[in-house]
Amino acid sequence: MENQKRYDRQVILPEIGLDGQQKLKNARVLVIGAGGLGCPLLLYLAAAGIGHMGIADHDVVDESNLQRQILYQMADIGGLKAEIAVNKLGLLNPDVDFRAYPFKLGMENAAELIAVYDLIIDGSDNFPTRYLVNDTCVALNKTLVFGSIFRFEGQVTVFNHKGGPDYRSLYPEPPAATEMPNCAEAGVIGTLPGITGTLMANEAIKIICGFGEVLSGKLLLFNALNNEMQVFGFGSHNVQNRRAVGQKGKMDVPALPGPHEISPGQLAEWKNENIAYQLIDVREAYEYEEYHIGGINIPLYELSQHIPALLQYEKIVFCCASGTRSKIALNLMKNNHKAECYTLIVSANQQT
Repeated sequence: MENQKRYDRQVILPEIGLDGQQKLKNARVLVIGAGGLGCPLLLYLAAAGIGHMGIADHDVVDESNLQRQILYQMADIGGLKAEIAVNKLGLLNPDVDFRAYPFKLGMENAAELIAVYDLIIDGSDNFPTRYLVNDTCVALNKTLVFGSIFRFEGQVTVFNHKGGPDYRSLYPEPPAATEMPNCAEAGVIGTLPGITGTLMANEAIKIICGFGEVLSGKLLLFNALNNEMQVFGFGSHNVQNRRAVGQKGKMDVPALPGPHEISPGQLAEWKNENIAYQLIDVREAYEYEEYHIGGINIPLYELSQHIPALLQYEKIVFCCASGTRSKIALNLMKNNHKAECYTLIVSANQQT
């Protein structure tokens, strides 16, 4: 094996060995997004000796990126992230074949690009791209490593791995654009994407080499405020009428609601009809204080301690800002209580 000294510390691990290092060398990995999540995961994957790496990002470096996007420097401001990343990573490990894709991913090119690679990693920061990447991976049967950040919370999981659930299992329907602010609007501590991106790289290496437990059907949540890390299981969502990628690389995937989701309008109807239910906001206390639509606040991390007290309710609605934590809460209750449980997404413009 070439450059054995470079990889000596990981080759001596029996879970990797020479065979695993060869798998890394043969791997073809596409990283979508060279921002806060992409920078650390790209560095670690390049250092590990991934043989072929594509980097897709149409954005340019801005000074506001430098707080967390550790591949870039002041001299890089205004340059294309994908091209700068390729140049810098090439200095770190010339063994790797890097390819820059400095254009916006869309329905007209996603299938053609993703088809070239074995493993896809999504570090993008917007919902249209996430749904496009997920649905293309489902159509082409590609494993997808996913990560996201919001304020002080990081999420990591693996989608579509060996028949496992995909992104729509957690988010069947895209939220409204006004419901999920980006980092520029909500803020982010710079270390959070570093931690989350590193965890994503770790999943990628495990998948390629075939060791350890993969986060398929499991969502890892990291809370930077209290250093709490938890893993929650989730199952597949049966999405009907999904069209596969056609010859032109286009698809038409309807946004479908989950089987236990309700809308604010439905909740209002329950109130008008005097239907008894308990609304539980599973966000953190500081989020609840900023805005809420009523109910009681039980942060997701504390929910298991309150389950005995919740057994008195026959109908429970869990709510949060994106739908992820409320779905986890629903699954926790299903395992402990036979109440009718629902999820609801709340936003600031619903504040009461």
